[in-house]
Amino acid sequence: MKEPLMKLYIGNRNYSSWSMRPSVLIRQTGIPCEEVVVRFDSFEPGSAFKRAIAELSPTGKVPVLEAEVDGARLLVWDTLAIAEFLAERFPERRLWPERAAARARARSVAAEMHSGFQALRACFPMNIEASLPDVGARLLAERGDAAADLERVRRLWRDCLSASGGPFLFGDFGIADAFFAPVVMRARTYALPLDDDCRAYAQRVTNAPGVAAWIELALAEKDFLAFEEPYRSGPA
Repeated sequence: MKEPLMKLYIGNRNYSSWSMRPSVLIRQTGIPCEEVVVRFDSFEPGSAFKRAIAELSPTGKVPVLEAEVDGARLLVWDTLAIAEFLAERFPERRLWPERAAARARARSVAAEMHSGFQALRACFPMNIEASLPDVGARLLAERGDAAADLERVRRLWRDCLSASGGPFLFGDFGIADAFFAPVVMRARTYALPLDDDCRAYAQRVTNAPGVAAWIELALAEKDFLAFEEPYRSGPA
């Protein structure tokens, strides 16, 4: 019997870094899933977005994965919970590394990205359509905490690639790479400085089919949202 198709509810692809993580993971690894965009209009209570997502998630945020388990509808929210659910449900896709030590480290890396790098997130919100190299240079000079976050990203990438041999953080594209895909997008938008190894890794992530598909769809949105744009007054 054919397995019921899952649905992943996401926000605007140009801006929603949290939505990007499970989407590129699903696309890259070929997991069957329908994607449903819940457009951002405002994050204020009573906005169309908040009303729509309230029916799916108690947090009022995207992404949310809808699946059927034991004949009942299941809603899974939070990117790390979604990733773990997918890893359990599709073990043949090897979303985590096969070896126990590498798997433990990959979980640590993904969890660090999930909960950390607050200055990097705040200074450099994801905006795939934009090109803001001057903003990137200025904020790295002004914000030592953001510069420290970026250095931690670079060191983490180098260490993982050195241990695994690449091409991705733990060999094949997996959850850890999906979690860092929005950082790769930030590096592109703000021209964040990367050494040769990190730049090559970022390019491989960008070229990965699941990520490339996300970028193409994000660029096609052409939906400028002023409340998501701290550095621009209009589209380029």
